[in-house]
Amino acid sequence: MKNLVLAACLAGSATIAALPAAAQQSTINQSIAGTRLDISATGEVTRVPDIAVISAGVVTRAATAKAALQQAANKMARVRAALSRAGIADRDIQTTNINLNPDYAYENNRPPRLTGYNASNQVSVRFRDVANSGEILDALVAEGANSINGPTLTIDKPEAAIDEARARAVAAGRARAEMYARSMGLRVVRVVAVSESSSSYPVPPPMAVMARAEMADASTKIDPGEQKLQVNLQMTFELQ
Repeated sequence: MKNLVLAACLAGSATIAALPAAAQQSTINQSIAGTRLDISATGEVTRVPDIAVISAGVVTRAATAKAALQQAANKMARVRAALSRAGIADRDIQTTNINLNPDYAYENNRPPRLTGYNASNQVSVRFRDVANSGEILDALVAEGANSINGPTLTIDKPEAAIDEARARAVAAGRARAEMYARSMGLRVVRVVAVSESSSSYPVPPPMAVMARAEMADASTKIDPGEQKLQVNLQMTFELQ
């Protein structure tokens, strides 16, 4: 038996943001009568993100800890009411942080002097209508939100898109194996083993499109762009 190990990467790119790892390992525990060929194959699809996750909250300052927390709670109640009016369901709002810290003044050659307390109250909001999420953020600011971070753009149900990427990876790997087999006067007999990993990363929209949108509308706007879903396969073939 002769062994030939070849690695061919069909497509590759830097990964920015990763999906949960989905790996299926296969151990080669059977003999290969012909030539062994190892292929690295990649399948990719793109989708427009349909979920935006944004952190929104309030930061307050008062002379006492109780007053600072109370002010934060009052402002957050207004923010939550604005989210409710915008149609955001309770299941899409989650408290992520409530914080209270003393504030000190530092002067030369003197002990720190307590000047008050800072309080913050943050929620994570899942926007299922990305196009209108910027307008809702503006409404939140009008109701007292003064701390906003994000967005994290994701695909709500990526399973079908990932399956499409898997099929493309398998087809690409087999096509590359067939090419190697033909070039050596051999044929592909079977797939011996397959292992998989998947990841995703965003593809930014063209800067010119973003610039035109900003000039046309001064309100907050979130551009979803595209997100690339990628599946990488390691495939082992037997050639004869």
